[in-house]
Amino acid sequence: MEHAVPLIVHLVYRLDFGGLENLMVERINRIAPGAYRHAVVALTQSSDFAKKITRPDVQIHELHKQPGASLGTHLDLYKLLRRLRPTVLHSYNLAGVEYAPIALLAGVPVRINGAHGRDASDPDGTNPKHRMLRRLMIPFHDCMYGNSADLVKWNREFIGVPADKSRLLGNGIDSDKFHPAGEAKGDVPGFGPGCTVIGTVGRIQDVKDHAGLMDAFIGLRTMLPQRAATLRLAIVGDGPLLPALRQKALDAGIGDQVWLPGARTDIADILRSLDIFCMSSLAEGTPGSALEAMASGLPVVGTRVGGLPEVIDEGVTGALVPPANPQAMAAALAHYIEDAGLARLHGAAGRERILNRYNMPAMVAAYQSMYDTLCDRKTNLRKHVKPCVES
Repeated sequence: MEHAVPLIVHLVYRLDFGGLENLMVERINRIAPGAYRHAVVALTQSSDFAKKITRPDVQIHELHKQPGASLGTHLDLYKLLRRLRPTVLHSYNLAGVEYAPIALLAGVPVRINGAHGRDASDPDGTNPKHRMLRRLMIPFHDCMYGNSADLVKWNREFIGVPADKSRLLGNGIDSDKFHPAGEAKGDVPGFGPGCTVIGTVGRIQDVKDHAGLMDAFIGLRTMLPQRAATLRLAIVGDGPLLPALRQKALDAGIGDQVWLPGARTDIADILRSLDIFCMSSLAEGTPGSALEAMASGLPVVGTRVGGLPEVIDEGVTGALVPPANPQAMAAALAHYIEDAGLARLHGAAGRERILNRYNMPAMVAAYQSMYDTLCDRKTNLRKHVKPCVES
């Protein structure tokens, strides 16, 4: 006998600290148990990040996928899906898109893939093999959404996703958890009071171009010699390039001015210790970290790529600069450092933008609406289930 409450299996490459994973967990925690059950399958591994899932009924599975095609992973996933018998397979990004045929063979009625950003090795989304794979997978999916208007447009015009399988599902932020510091601004560990701290949060990988951000910080110190002694940079996150980034700071002689702590669980507190938030990405969807910074009352300097121009209202909540241009980024940062009043004004406007356009209940409701619509279309499982969302 099938379980009365439909099960959603969330398929991610790795269950670890990251913007996509943070918001996935928020949705899992907030969609009421009476509406859907959840399980998370990591193609590779999971980390302590899994503890952020507060629902006790959520199972975590690891497939330990090896680099390359790893055909054994397809078989392992098939067996797992046959055992779990989910109603929905919700895969994320390029890493999960190829598994829809396996889900179909395993009898999963609803198959969804979300574009939350392009692959780190293909920031422009133009890799012909990746494009062909996505196109081949269209018939096997019921929905291929994007979390920014840029990704939705790319899905439709470049990949060929038809309108009836496409939708925009924007990110949402917990504005109670992420809020301004007010008069009691905290201190970033090791920096102490009196410092002006530029910060960012994100996985340390090529597509985020943290090396370019560090170059911008070095240029900023030269641009504002009178402020150099009090300028600090915080880059929070883990990833394959973290050791090289730490070495770069040491080689540049700024090891004491740069904080590289790796993954942290106290991001909200850290954001309240910053003065300016910065994103140096070469490609982005709708970046949750930028939205969290705006909710925290910070002005945001970001690159003009992907969904960042949709998030940052230039001249109102922050500034946009060309990607891979440390000089332009340094100049934008200098503008806020020299005009603290403007920084506060743009930070307050960013907070207001989050409250009006990127609130958490709206995001959770939009995802549940997608699940409801597709499950109603393809199954009868929800006819005795009353949908509800916990705020």
